[in-house]
Amino acid sequence: MDETVGGHAAVAIDLGERSYDILIGRGLLDEGQSFDGLPAAACAVIVSDSNVAPLYAQRVASALAGRYPRLLQIELPAGEAHKDWAALNKIFDALLAAGCDRKSVLFALGGGVVGDIAGFAAACYMRGVPFVQVPTTLLAQVDSSVGGKTAINHPLGKNMIGAFYQPLRVVADLATLDTLPPREVSAGLAEVIKYGAIADDAFLGWLEAHVAALLARDAAALAFAVRRSCEIKASVVGQDEREGGLRAILNFGHTFGHAIESGLGYGEWLHGEAVGCGMVMAADLSARLGLIDAAYVQRLTRLVARAGLPVVGPVLGPERYLELMRVDKKAEGGTIRFVVIEAPGRAAVREAPDELVAAVIDAHCA
Repeated sequence: MDETVGGHAAVAIDLGERSYDILIGRGLLDEGQSFDGLPAAACAVIVSDSNVAPLYAQRVASALAGRYPRLLQIELPAGEAHKDWAALNKIFDALLAAGCDRKSVLFALGGGVVGDIAGFAAACYMRGVPFVQVPTTLLAQVDSSVGGKTAINHPLGKNMIGAFYQPLRVVADLATLDTLPPREVSAGLAEVIKYGAIADDAFLGWLEAHVAALLARDAAALAFAVRRSCEIKASVVGQDEREGGLRAILNFGHTFGHAIESGLGYGEWLHGEAVGCGMVMAADLSARLGLIDAAYVQRLTRLVARAGLPVVGPVLGPERYLELMRVDKKAEGGTIRFVVIEAPGRAAVREAPDELVAAVIDAHCA
């Protein structure tokens, strides 16, 4: 934990002139000080979706009242299936129609899909306008809102069109997790488990002891899990903002997971569900490469299952999985590169023979 602001936790991401804070606490949406110190602008825009806007858009608008002469709201259709050009253009259409200039501030209010689309819109509109992440799902609070990755999906690959573009601030109000469907809580826990696997085995042990409390939305357990996850991600991003090396470890489980999402059609499985299953497959691959033992694979599999996540993948066929994984962003020259566990709490990026990957897929997809 870096500091405390107004009684709430604040984790700092150190990126020089692009540094910013992640504010974590309950009730942040209703506190005007959550938004103190942001740039002055003639126009502010709240971008949300049809699930989140009815719950929280007016509360954010009230917190921003008096700060901006004009405050617009844009409501996108909800779901991963709408993380596309049409949603992106809906934002551009509204900004242009309202005459928003290059100092306008966008507020991304929602889960990972809203954060990714609104962030990408902010990166592109007039070659870049300021934006603030206001994540309302567990997955967004611990992962997608932090670190400046923005994107939309393409039919041939997930998050293939996007930009690195950092927010001015992340405002993570833990009270928004009270309204999440249980499936979304489980999906968010996939990314939380990931941090323990790749960077902090003691945290993984804590998760094993507290996964039931997290599923029950125990306030103290959630606050610690979100804080520790953000600390780990902030440390990694601070060392490697644009994924030149170290940051790739944050994609543990994602190479298999993105193939599941793309192969089934976006939205069939939630992102966190695909990542949870993908971590089990990536751990098995790590064992087959001789890096960890079978007991660790079983340990991680049990935790993923206890979090309410799938541990058996869909039957797409090894050839289809491999085809989808060759367009993964970590692939180089058609060679697939996987994030593997070298030892408990330590990850690396490795290549693996297609035959070994196919064996993993056959073993885990029934």
